[in-house]
Amino acid sequence: MADTEASGMRLAGKRYNMNDQMHSQAMRQRLRMTTWLRVLLIFLLLLSLTFFFFVPGGALFAGVLGFWCFMLVSFWLLWVFLGRSRAVAGVAPGAEAHMLHELEQPAPVREVMDVRVAMEQSGVQIFRGMLRESAAAAYQKLKQTLGAQTVPLLQQDDQMGAAILLMPKSVEEATLERPVHVWVNWLLFGLTLLTTTWVGAAQQGVDLLREPGRFAVGLPYSLGLLAILGVHELGHFFAARRHGMNVTPPYFIPVPFALGTFGAFIKMRSPSEDRRSLFDVAVAGPLAGLAIAIPALLIGLHYSNVENSSLHFMNGSAVSTPVGSSILFALLAKLSLGGALAGGDMLRLSPLAFAGWLGLIITALNLLPIGQLDGGHIARAMFGNRIGRIISNVALWTLFLLALLKFPGLMVWALIVFFIAGRSTPPLNDLTPISPAQRYLGYLTFLILALIIIPLPASW
Repeated sequence: MADTEASGMRLAGKRYNMNDQMHSQAMRQRLRMTTWLRVLLIFLLLLSLTFFFFVPGGALFAGVLGFWCFMLVSFWLLWVFLGRSRAVAGVAPGAEAHMLHELEQPAPVREVMDVRVAMEQSGVQIFRGMLRESAAAAYQKLKQTLGAQTVPLLQQDDQMGAAILLMPKSVEEATLERPVHVWVNWLLFGLTLLTTTWVGAAQQGVDLLREPGRFAVGLPYSLGLLAILGVHELGHFFAARRHGMNVTPPYFIPVPFALGTFGAFIKMRSPSEDRRSLFDVAVAGPLAGLAIAIPALLIGLHYSNVENSSLHFMNGSAVSTPVGSSILFALLAKLSLGGALAGGDMLRLSPLAFAGWLGLIITALNLLPIGQLDGGHIARAMFGNRIGRIISNVALWTLFLLALLKFPGLMVWALIVFFIAGRSTPPLNDLTPISPAQRYLGYLTFLILALIIIPLPASW
């Protein structure tokens, strides 16, 4: 009997190793395909926006129509290719699954869980049932006893309480082994410095092609905006490093028009271990960015002018915005300018103030509780997978409704969020809740989001 059991376990281990290799190859192929899809998406967005911004003024309607047609076709093609890449990787929803016999189930799993369902699909072993101990203790025991070649995931299961997934370690290593070329980060930063300086000078009526010596005119906007974006991403970077996560340096995205940049991002090359680390990494970026945006705005407002005009662009260069465009902006304007606001309700922003104002907008966009945006990660860490997904869907469709009915300029961002943000990536231990202090901080960040996006009531 003992020989039969040992033989069964050897056969199970051999089959698991074969599935491990097949799954690793499929995941590597999917990672390569996903990388190229992201490059293609960025290229299509840049191409469509270039077409939109450089279309002749007399053909504005045709340009807008062509822009949206081009965007829809581009996104449809990406959707088709993305589906094909998933099919190639063998992760389609209909992938074959087979039940695991009791002899094939690892002892550490049965020790921490009353297993009701056990199966293997696409090289991943899945166990569902009730935990015999706390989620934190069960996860640590699995992590210590399963060995270095297996990554345990502890997830919520609405029907049976909990689910344990055993992933091959080689999948994670395939991602971590890809080298990071730091020179690319510095090159993108340098190009973004040039494009934002160009835009900052243009806002002041200076054409750097004709007067390159006046580049300093564009630096207050450029350095202010890059400081906000850079500190935002460094907040994520250092929070991730503190939790032992593998993360890349910031990548800046330069564009030679509009704001001079599409922002910056870092790439998480390893998952967060639990909801607490997921929360810390997500919340660190927006709060760090605000720590630069608010002082920049307060300083820049001292060099801004109060006017009565209702135009948003004056003399084709300097930017104006209503004081009451948001509660937080109005409070900061009152704090900086005091009684000077009595003369009008429009502010003609200085370059540094414009950079700080953009910092508020960027923070608000990142704090939207949608998918892989910072707010989406925060909501998932605070409320769990199921409620976090409901909040994400409601927020996304609210964004689309606002773009259709009230603010057409939001449509581009709504589409970008829809196709890029996706679903929030689950932490390895998705059951252990965050601490009360983190929960209060989470509510504070969503209060900040409300203060940024809600206009100042007229009665105020």
